Amino acid sequence: MVREMATTTRTTITDKPMKYILVTGGVISGVGKGIISSSLGVLLKNNGYKVTSIKIDPYLNIDAGTFSPYEHGEVFVLDDGGEVDLDLGNYERFLNIRLTRDNNITTGKMFQHVMERERRGDYCGKTVQMIPHFTDAIIDWVERVARIPVDGTKDTPDVCIIELGGTIGDIEGMPFLAAFEKFQTPRFKDNIMNVHVGLILHPDATGEPKTKPMQNSVRQLRAAGLKPDLLICRSSQPLEVRLRKKVADFGLVDLEQVIGVHDVSNIYKVPLLLQEQGVLHHAIQCLRLPEVSQQTLRGLRFNMVHWTHLSELVDNYTQEVQIALVGKYVKIEDAYASVNKSLQHSAIHSKRKLKLRFVDSELLEFPVKPGFQAQAVAAWEAVKAADGIIVPGGFDKRGIEGMINACQYAREKKVPFLGVCLGMQCATIEFARNVLGITGANSTEFDKNLVEEQQVVIDMPEHNVETVGLGGTMRLGSRTTAFLTKDCTLRKLYDRDEVKERHRHRYEVNPRHVPELSKRGLLFVGMGVDESTASLNVISTSKSSADLMKMAHEQQNKETLLDKITDLCHRGGDGVVRPAVRMEMLEMEDHPYFVGAQFHPEYLSTPLVPSPPFLGLLLAASGQLRGYLSGTKTPTPMVSLTEETLPQMEKLGVHA
Repeated sequence: MVREMATTTRTTITDKPMKYILVTGGVISGVGKGIISSSLGVLLKNNGYKVTSIKIDPYLNIDAGTFSPYEHGEVFVLDDGGEVDLDLGNYERFLNIRLTRDNNITTGKMFQHVMERERRGDYCGKTVQMIPHFTDAIIDWVERVARIPVDGTKDTPDVCIIELGGTIGDIEGMPFLAAFEKFQTPRFKDNIMNVHVGLILHPDATGEPKTKPMQNSVRQLRAAGLKPDLLICRSSQPLEVRLRKKVADFGLVDLEQVIGVHDVSNIYKVPLLLQEQGVLHHAIQCLRLPEVSQQTLRGLRFNMVHWTHLSELVDNYTQEVQIALVGKYVKIEDAYASVNKSLQHSAIHSKRKLKLRFVDSELLEFPVKPGFQAQAVAAWEAVKAADGIIVPGGFDKRGIEGMINACQYAREKKVPFLGVCLGMQCATIEFARNVLGITGANSTEFDKNLVEEQQVVIDMPEHNVETVGLGGTMRLGSRTTAFLTKDCTLRKLYDRDEVKERHRHRYEVNPRHVPELSKRGLLFVGMGVDESTASLNVISTSKSSADLMKMAHEQQNKETLLDKITDLCHRGGDGVVRPAVRMEMLEMEDHPYFVGAQFHPEYLSTPLVPSPPFLGLLLAASGQLRGYLSGTKTPTPMVSLTEETLPQMEKLGVHA
């Protein structure tokens, strides 16, 4: 039963010991450590504990910013502009928290940190070594970052879940294992829990599951000085008791410490699998976590009853909505991980089953490459069969003409469309070519020889790669966008006059062309100002920013809106080299839903609160947008947290 906490509340405890859960992996990479880590966090947070997360990536890169999507999937961007591993996106979505760049540790980042200290003389002339200096720096970093509030309050988290990337035995991960070996000392008694995730193989050749690889990975873990408290066994089918017992015997743990996580219909069922097998109880016992009061439980926005409801909803809807994702990196789904998740979140709230088709944008280009005619026909069939089209972000010119063709198809055929970052730029280029009649209109990213009239998309001087290099030099992180009118679809979807969204781009729509684009029906309804731009005139940018904020609170008719767009696009310079405003959102008139966003709205989407631009796309694609905007809103499919949920929670084993 739920018991009342002591009279001392958590906010008054400033020196409470930090609790850690270290998640390691074995057998293969990509075994699912990120989802397991997120699911552990769900169990704890939805039962009243404050949770934060750290991802350790043992590669030498400083961050994930320079990776190709084919290397590690998408690059996830945080509020502070940190370019990090996509698993931090899983943490934020599952736990509804906001992390910082320091929540992602890489070997390169740690070496940089240690070398900077060495250059300053912080080591007082000592020989700097992997042990103890590098390992101590890891521990210090973890202990500092773990205490940073991440849930919008000033409260220190109770538990920090740390995922160590790679697999046990990798040479890159050895320094981190050596660091965490120190967490086994009496100083950290009852403060750390080791969770090891491995794969139970089921080769077709043998016809039966094999536990030996899992056993070997546990042996390597112990050889590294870490004793597992839980063994998570990933498998295609539910794990038989005899196999769990075999893993327990060789892993020197009790049977209850071997947890089976088999393939499920959706990832939201994973926390429920862990809950059913007593993982929450084990964590509370292992970490000596305090009991949580009924008052705290009643104050939760989301608990395990909601989570159960969510996991069931995902599989309940049978009416399909088909979305074509036209992109450059479709050979690996993780390249668009956040986009995929955002579409899924919005499909749930639209009461539809998402059918997502990945379309290689190169196959939509003309003329078709020799030998690819059949693939090109199939690609266009997928686009034509779609209820909605999304063109996501990307870099470089490969496949761009195919993206532009997809934008043209969506515009002319009135198919609901969402362009994100590069997708918005492609939509603008297409409109400039085929509506404004600018022959050869393009982006300076793809063609350096464009004449001024053709430069529809231009680079931002302060983010020019030739000047500042590649790593961490784009327009990154959370920036404010102000709506210039209340009478637009995106403003109604957001239900706010200004929004903060995360950016990752080096090029932008040229303000010089925006007034004419808007007059012809491609309205730029949201703008922002980059106040950090040192090269711009401070008075001009400040005045533009003030105007934007003022206009966000004023009702505008179309004529006034067009006048303001024209005025703003000529401030701060000539409108080409030194624009004072950033083009952030566009909408097309006389179209069911044709929307572009320079930012990446997918980064802030969660199962409870889907991203508004994505929700608009799914609602439009399923014929529900007009009713939604007129006030007949699609009900949020999450039940309200009331007194009646407490008995249900107890039935589910929450603090039973």
